[in-house]
Amino acid sequence: MPSYRDALEYHSKGRPGKSEVVPTKPLLTQRDLSMAYSPGVAEPCLAIHKRPDDAYKYTNRGNLVAVVTNGTAVLGLGNIGPLAGKPVMEGKGNLFKKFADIDVFDIEVDALDPDAFINIVKGIAPTFGGINLEDIRSPECFYIERRLQEELDIPVFHDDQHGTAIIAAAGLLNVCLINEQAIGDLTIVFSGAGAAAISTARLFVSLGAKIENIFMCDSKGLITTDREGSSAFPEKMAFAQAGPARKLGEVLVGANVFVGLSVGGVLSGEMVKGMAAKPTIFAMANPDPEIPYDEAKAARPDSIVATGRSDFPNQINNVLGFPFLFRGALDCRARQINEAMKIAAVTALAELAREDVPDDVLQAYGKTSLSFGPDYIIPKPFDRRVLTRVAPAVARAAAQSGVAREPIADQNAYRESLERLIARSKEFLRPLINRARLFKKRIIFPDGTHPKVIRAAQILIDEGICHPILVGEAWKIEQMASNLKIDTRGMEIIENLTDERFDPLAEALWRSRQRKGFTRKKARRVLRHPTWFSCMMLKEGMADGLVGGLGSSYADTLRPALQTIGVARDVQCVSGVYTMLFKDRQMFFGDCTVNMRPGPEELAQIAINTALVAQSVGVEPRVAMLSFSDFGEHYSEPQVRRVRDALEIIRREWPTLVVDGELQADTAVSPAMSEELFPFSIVKGNANVLIFPDLTSGNIAYKLLRELGGATAIGPLLVGLNKPVNALAIGSSVDDIVAITAMTVTQILGAGTGAR
Repeated sequence: MPSYRDALEYHSKGRPGKSEVVPTKPLLTQRDLSMAYSPGVAEPCLAIHKRPDDAYKYTNRGNLVAVVTNGTAVLGLGNIGPLAGKPVMEGKGNLFKKFADIDVFDIEVDALDPDAFINIVKGIAPTFGGINLEDIRSPECFYIERRLQEELDIPVFHDDQHGTAIIAAAGLLNVCLINEQAIGDLTIVFSGAGAAAISTARLFVSLGAKIENIFMCDSKGLITTDREGSSAFPEKMAFAQAGPARKLGEVLVGANVFVGLSVGGVLSGEMVKGMAAKPTIFAMANPDPEIPYDEAKAARPDSIVATGRSDFPNQINNVLGFPFLFRGALDCRARQINEAMKIAAVTALAELAREDVPDDVLQAYGKTSLSFGPDYIIPKPFDRRVLTRVAPAVARAAAQSGVAREPIADQNAYRESLERLIARSKEFLRPLINRARLFKKRIIFPDGTHPKVIRAAQILIDEGICHPILVGEAWKIEQMASNLKIDTRGMEIIENLTDERFDPLAEALWRSRQRKGFTRKKARRVLRHPTWFSCMMLKEGMADGLVGGLGSSYADTLRPALQTIGVARDVQCVSGVYTMLFKDRQMFFGDCTVNMRPGPEELAQIAINTALVAQSVGVEPRVAMLSFSDFGEHYSEPQVRRVRDALEIIRREWPTLVVDGELQADTAVSPAMSEELFPFSIVKGNANVLIFPDLTSGNIAYKLLRELGGATAIGPLLVGLNKPVNALAIGSSVDDIVAITAMTVTQILGAGTGAR
């Protein structure tokens, strides 16, 4: 937990607070100003006056949510007022933006009277596409939400009620699956009877729990039908039980599920011991749960325990809900967020927790593995897939329940558009994957026993990208797959040491290398290595491409490939290409991995290789030959002459290629600078293929841009071999393997191996 000094410094350092407003249109010239404001702004105003729905076309309304509070129930701090609650509302806006790219204005309303609050929110509603009510005390929150839902035609959602409910419900569905229980048979005891508890109980009932099996306790004990006074408001009394009042410990005896939405320390280990077999304990009070995680597990080792804390398994965190619920609702222009949409979110979250967990999620939480089971019943908040699972499910439910003004017709296209919000690589790779599906090429993986390769193979099969061939001992692969809960059907497994093709491949290798230092014995010895064996399978046409090198150096894959498959005809050298994805452009860098100090011929080949990669993915290459000099500024320097000589070779070899040099890096990518200083430049500051003069500069550049410049790097892609072979960087993630495999298939289909 951060100290109070750390928290205060975080909020005050630099620009105070946690948010700012950033223009989305250029404001650089007088024309820009006249378009953004007067007189140009009059045109969209008149269009909206004529057709109000055009506000979604000409303004930010369709992606703007109000986070509104009166500060009467702020976190665990109580009624601290709207101004003191503002840091929480700003934080909520940050979460909307981070997880679903939704813009937020936080609105702190000084109105304790519910009707006055309702009127204020109604008055500002035309600004927004949705309203997120936050930190409003119970029972007033029920009345406020209901009235606003009835009187506004945009989604209104009180997250304190429904956010926790959605995540807890997803967890409970998975508990039922693990324990082989039916939700309708469960006895469920609540500690806490406020907004979150009541909403959670309601959602459990919508999912099949029986209301007579729900026992709700507050600070006075079990809520019974004879309860009177201010604590007996209708929403709470809907869950009242007949019979005498009892304390929490008494109610809990023999219960299946404990749901804590109250205060820390109210549940003891002794109470947990009295619960039914395989009890479920959702202790969600923050920052201290109703019972510490370790104490609950010690009392009942057979229990499944969830808390609101990130330092224990199964965190129930409402950030898994509200950003994605609103994303789906906004994108289909829903009039409201109804029960069907909430249930769709619950189901999508529960199903996602049963899938393989990506490497970036494991890394974010310092884990080496996570798999569906008692310690993993809910996806992690930083799992980027939540957006692409929950938002489409919500939008689909909105359409099916009749509240979507603009139902999403193409769910696949919608999911792909969401992928672009969370990962630039997805936008780049999706067309390549779609093309690869048509051909199902055979890609061989020498590191077949590596868990990342096995996990990647499952994705490759599910996505239809290729037919994966895994090289390695079958029992190891099957055992690892079993541990990962992966079905190996669809994967071809080859044990190179016992495969019937070993002898013919060894003989073929010896024949091809017998005058280059290979004896039959040496050929058989090296073929025992999976990479050599895989290269020979590729050479002999038993596979279409190879992706290896996960557990070894780059050279350990490149060397066997060069000695078996060889360099393509009329190609001077093999080179490596990185595809660099930025927010507003994609570029191709060569050579960042192979050639240390290329001469003019090699540099020309590197440029041609890199341009071919761009061309193979549908990008028209515009090549800049980089140097520290612009157009002969330092022509007497050997390094500059080498680049100029390479340029002449390229123009002879590929006359129609758009290529220029020598150029400094800023001149190559800045149209304004190019126009001002070098209006004769062929690439005009719009280069998308950058050729570095040596390995040092290329390697440094791509790593700095990746780490400090926010670029996504896909690669390296090896170009220039007779057949596609690609070596993964050590430490590559499962996503990296999938990306390189998709690029390898593209090389096969586009002949992007180095020959035009």
